[in-house]
Amino acid sequence: MATQRKIRTLIVDDSVMVRTVLKAALTSNAQIEVVGQAADGVEALEAIRRYRPHVVTLDVEMPRMNGIGVLERVVGKAPVSFVMISTLTQSGAQITFEALNKGAFDFIAKPQHGGLAGNSEFRSDLHTKILAAANSKGRTRRIIPKAYAKDTSAPSLPPNKAKGWVVALGISCGGPQTLTQIMPMFPSDFVPILITQHMPAVFTESFAKHLDNLCGLDVREAQHMQKPKPGEVLIAPGNRHMKLVRKGASLMVHLEDGEKVTRHKPSVDVLFESVAKSCGPRSIGIIMTGMGMDGARGLRAMRAAGAWTIAQDEESSVVYGMPKEAVNIEAADYIVNLPKIPFAIAKLLQRGPKQLLASV
Repeated sequence: MATQRKIRTLIVDDSVMVRTVLKAALTSNAQIEVVGQAADGVEALEAIRRYRPHVVTLDVEMPRMNGIGVLERVVGKAPVSFVMISTLTQSGAQITFEALNKGAFDFIAKPQHGGLAGNSEFRSDLHTKILAAANSKGRTRRIIPKAYAKDTSAPSLPPNKAKGWVVALGISCGGPQTLTQIMPMFPSDFVPILITQHMPAVFTESFAKHLDNLCGLDVREAQHMQKPKPGEVLIAPGNRHMKLVRKGASLMVHLEDGEKVTRHKPSVDVLFESVAKSCGPRSIGIIMTGMGMDGARGLRAMRAAGAWTIAQDEESSVVYGMPKEAVNIEAADYIVNLPKIPFAIAKLLQRGPKQLLASV
């Protein structure tokens, strides 16, 4: 029997405590082998040459050379993927999204104490991102060529076609990279898009600004009692559930505290189920890359309420977990490759509500 290849992983961080926590968490997975450690960017470059890792966990802020410096010298020149280890601060968030622009695969919040090595949620998230990064084989974020994007991006829609519609999108592991690829494909006058992305609270505002700088849509972190508008993308804050509720003829965003739902806050299930209740037949639900099952039940509720529903396909998903669960319970009308998703959404908007098509 052939021996399964282990994921060779290099840990880069200037904190001995963080390196110890990461090593303990990583070595608890039989698929991962920690081949070395480095305390700064200069040591990291030498260690990458010496150990030839598949994945590097890379601290953002370090002496001598920071994580950005390492990315600038390695990405595109060696078959290695980087998972950023980011501090839970606004400055840490800003540098993290700069790192994503430089070719980092994804990020995880830096452990604040040694006990996290034994935290099952932390370990699961770390393991998933390391394995997904290894599967990316060191590819940098793909830029869709203009000629190709022209054939697959979402066209502008006549106002009467778009009126009253909402798009709800749920995404997790691999989300920052994935959304960076497709959001620029939507025209600036598109229908409102609501996104629940599993992400720490301190990162969501910076992530919204990151996307806003990349596309024609107005991207922002959602506010309580906000009315979604055409040309606008609202990102759920990282520590609150986002719902869409109807107040008379108007649709409004409600942000709520409370317990985690399907192991997450914000939860994709919460968003999808609220959209199913508030505007089911005039909505489109999309579930994309991520681990676990959050969103599958909610997408099925949207489909039952008359919404069009889409699941990202396995080939283009960084982690085929959430979309797979939705497909398994028959929650998706269509399974679509990533670059074609914006175009598919626009085509469904042009077709109109299912209930009208059924009556023709």
